[in-house]
Amino acid sequence: MTAPRLQCQVLIVGSGPAGLAAARAASRNARSILVVDDNPRPGGQIWRNGPDHPPSAAQAERLEALQHPTVRYLGATRIVCALGPRRLLLEDARQAWQVEYEQLILCCGAQELLLPFPGWTLPGVTGAGGLQALLKNGLQLAGRSVAIAGSGPLLLASAATARQAGARVTRVLEQASTGALLGFSSQLWRWPNKLAQALRLATPAYRGNAHVVEALGDQHLEAVRIRVGRRVEEIACDYLACGFGLVPNTRLASHLGCRLEQGAIAVDAEQRSSLPHVYAAGECTGIGGSELALVEGEIAGCMATGQTDRVASLARQRQRWQRFAGQLRKHFALRPQVLELARPDTLLCRCEDVPYAAVAAAPDWTTAKLQSRCGMGACQGRVCANAAQQLFGWSATPPRAPLVPARIATLMQDAEQQHSGT
Repeated sequence: MTAPRLQCQVLIVGSGPAGLAAARAASRNARSILVVDDNPRPGGQIWRNGPDHPPSAAQAERLEALQHPTVRYLGATRIVCALGPRRLLLEDARQAWQVEYEQLILCCGAQELLLPFPGWTLPGVTGAGGLQALLKNGLQLAGRSVAIAGSGPLLLASAATARQAGARVTRVLEQASTGALLGFSSQLWRWPNKLAQALRLATPAYRGNAHVVEALGDQHLEAVRIRVGRRVEEIACDYLACGFGLVPNTRLASHLGCRLEQGAIAVDAEQRSSLPHVYAAGECTGIGGSELALVEGEIAGCMATGQTDRVASLARQRQRWQRFAGQLRKHFALRPQVLELARPDTLLCRCEDVPYAAVAAAPDWTTAKLQSRCGMGACQGRVCANAAQQLFGWSATPPRAPLVPARIATLMQDAEQQHSGT
């Protein structure tokens, strides 16, 4: 049975800041817009909302883009694969669709980078962004002790969310050196809203030149061993949230054949990818924060719908936030110490229980998968592949269809498409 077909002028993948800005801009001049997101609620990871965490007034205003008459929003919907030029196969909990589009805007965001260290698979250990997502979806932390570690501004945001939930945040450990943090701080006056945000999120628990060494416990997390400068200590905690920054989500772009550069979707000054009908905006084109994602999304929405006269002024705003993104990359680059935390028996692939030693000698990701099943479990390498690229310097390989686990009936659409050649 053939899946229902949807048609639209502009298909936008992702409903975070970039996707919402693209939809808002495109709605001024588009006949039909379809916005697809695999999350049940719009807002992306950065504006994630939940029952006890409603969007702010500013975020709610951005979300209004999805109420425009030309816009249709499909939440909790995943892209399974491409069915040919300008056609994608989608699936939600109930059915599948084939979507035909004229222009595609990829606003796929980023994924949190998790690096293996002893004990990182214990219950109670999450990513820094993962902790925020759990809290906004109802996790109760009142009275619990929480340590947060890794790298980047997300650590402070996660700490603030945990405190608001009633948790006791005992440590916020940033792996960047004290000198790097001072260098970054000294530049924040150029972006006053970022300076104000940093001051608002500041906490006496914050430490630079500090990182996790090991999570300790039997059946669940009980304590964490940390290094602060040259000193090693152990602190008791109920939860550890550890994330080493973000990496662009390029799976769909790579599957479609878009060119990647430095781990991100390569785009030109008009946010156009190497494929003429595919644009990209936001963190999937490089990590730079919500302000950069908003302006890139607006440029992409304008270009995809012929509003070229608006782009010149937006380009100046983009340049300003690209400079901020450059400061992030420079001052929060991962130091060698955090790439050397795993022991030979530390799991790299949690889905298939593959230890670090089983893949460390492999020359590339494909060989590692063939020899150890690393990346062949339920998450299909979304965690361990990114970690392996950081640890071993391996290049990413284009993902094969299906991009996500899907029902057999949905996958038959791809098989029928190939058989018919239509």
